[in-house]
This record gives sequence, structure tokens and C-alpha cells, in this order.
Amino acid sequence: MIVLGSHPSWHPVFEALGYISGYLVYKRERSRHGDVVPEPQRWTVLAAAAVGALVGCRLLGLAEQWPAVLAAWRSGDLLRLLFSPGGKTVVGGLLGGWLGVEIAKRFSGIHRRTGDLFVLPLCVGIAVGRVGCLLAGLADDTYGKPTSLPWAVDFGDGIGRHPVQAYEILFLILIAMLVSRKDKLPEGARFRIFLASYLAWRVVIDFLKPQPLLRGLDVIQWASLAGLAVLALLWGRNQRTKPEGAHEQAAV
Repeated sequence: MIVLGSHPSWHPVFEALGYISGYLVYKRERSRHGDVVPEPQRWTVLAAAAVGALVGCRLLGLAEQWPAVLAAWRSGDLLRLLFSPGGKTVVGGLLGGWLGVEIAKRFSGIHRRTGDLFVLPLCVGIAVGRVGCLLAGLADDTYGKPTSLPWAVDFGDGIGRHPVQAYEILFLILIAMLVSRKDKLPEGARFRIFLASYLAWRVVIDFLKPQPLLRGLDVIQWASLAGLAVLALLWGRNQRTKPEGAHEQAAV
């Protein structure tokens, strides 16, 4: 068992580093590979993604802790809970950012798929942020269930737990390697591969997390399944309606 302890003060440091590193990778990718939309439209997409991600990660993060929300509602303490620190989730950020971009594209008349430039920045940014989650230990809601595996991590209470944050870092490295291959992929395919892979990953890995359940799954798993269903519906619609050689508005 690996004794790591809990160091919550490192979480905001690595969260900030995640944002910074993701942005730097985005700048590099845009410089090396160009962009499918001009500068003003890209900033519209970025702003919509940021707003959607902020709202989505907070709302789904609170929904994930639904027993605490219900208790706060009954006690009249809901407003304090809504503005308290913590209670954020990557899945909510991804789904909220995705929705924000789609709304902005519709109102801005953007018909290209704009998500491919986000893939490597997201992989890097989330992976760096997960280092902070791992170091935060019991102060963060991302720790795993108890296990007797030799690589179990003790966050300071003498109990070995699955280092699910480290699992996710390794998974993100794998996805980054997959989508970085030089094989020619259709516009938008890299983002769809990343998003579908991450949502499927969360459905699986969250079985190793001690979160409140609704009919056998936690809220993050239900949200991930909903996102996968929407992706499948959009893929099927595009396959049926896409004219050959034409660009069609679709999910990011």
C-alpha cells in the first residue's frame, strides 16, 4: 500500500496548472495545424465553451451529491450550499461546454465542426488537474473505494483505496496518443472519439467510487450515458442526412 496522505492545499494549484497547460497546448495545436474557423468565430466558440463548462460542472457536481442537496433544501441552507467551494465535475464541464458551443454555433451561423482543437488541450488539462485530485485525497470527492491491491493508496486514514485519479491520468494519456495519430480522420471525429471515450470511461470507473446511487448508478454515470446516447443519435442522423462532400452542422 502506498501512503500518500491528504494535501487539499495542492488541489487549487494543480487545477490552475491544468487550465494553463491546456491553454498552452491549445495555442500550440492551433499554431501547428491551423483552424477551421476564423479568429472572431473561434473566440465565440471558446467563450461559449467556457461559460457552458462553468455552469455544467457546478450543476452536475451538486447533483452528484444529491443527498446533501436534499438535506440543505429541507434545512433552508440550500443557498449557502450553492455558493460553497467544491462540488464540480469534469463530466458536467464537458457536457455543459459542448452544449454551450452548439448554442453559440447555431446563433453565429458556424457550420464547421470546431471541437478537434480542444481534444489534446482537454486531455492534458484534465490529467494535470487529476494530479491535484490525487494529492487532495479524502478532502476531494474523487477518491476510490477500499481495495487490497498492492498499489492501493492510503490517504491518511489507514485504508487502502483505488487510486482512480491515477487510473484516469493513464487513460487520458492513452486517448491523447490515439487521437494524435496522423491517420486522416473526418472533421470533428477526434472530438467525438474523445468525448465518447471519456464518457464511457466514467460509466466504468465510477463503479470504483463511493458515490450516492440512483437505481444502481451515480449521477455522473447517468449523465455520461445520456451524453453517449446523444452522440449516438447525432452520429446516426449525420450518416443518414449528410450530403457527400458537404459540411454539415453537427456536434462540435
